[in-house]
Amino acid sequence: MSISNRYRQILECIDRESDHLYEILPESTVNALRLVDIATEELQDWVDSVGEIPQLQLESKLSPVLLSAHGYLDRARVMLEKDGHQRGVDIIWELEQGIYRLLNDL
Repeated sequence: MSISNRYRQILECIDRESDHLYEILPESTVNALRLVDIATEELQDWVDSVGEIPQLQLESKLSPVLLSAHGYLDRARVMLEKDGHQRGVDIIWELEQGIYRLLNDL
């Protein structure tokens, strides 16, 4: 699967899981959930142009975006972990791992 397809797949997964997190977590976790939304927005900004980035520039163009989104997810995970919402922690951890694997492949 191409980098651009994997990028889009990660975005779709984060977007889908974000909706799921809003359903399963209490309203008191809104700050953590907002960080997940910001990660989604960061990735969304590049979804249309990711397929147009030349192969030699993929790492330099996408790494900062992926690292930023990963950072937002990581902060959300830590907040949920602190509040004892393990199901949300597990979901976000899986999302982070998807980004991490794509970063490694760049």
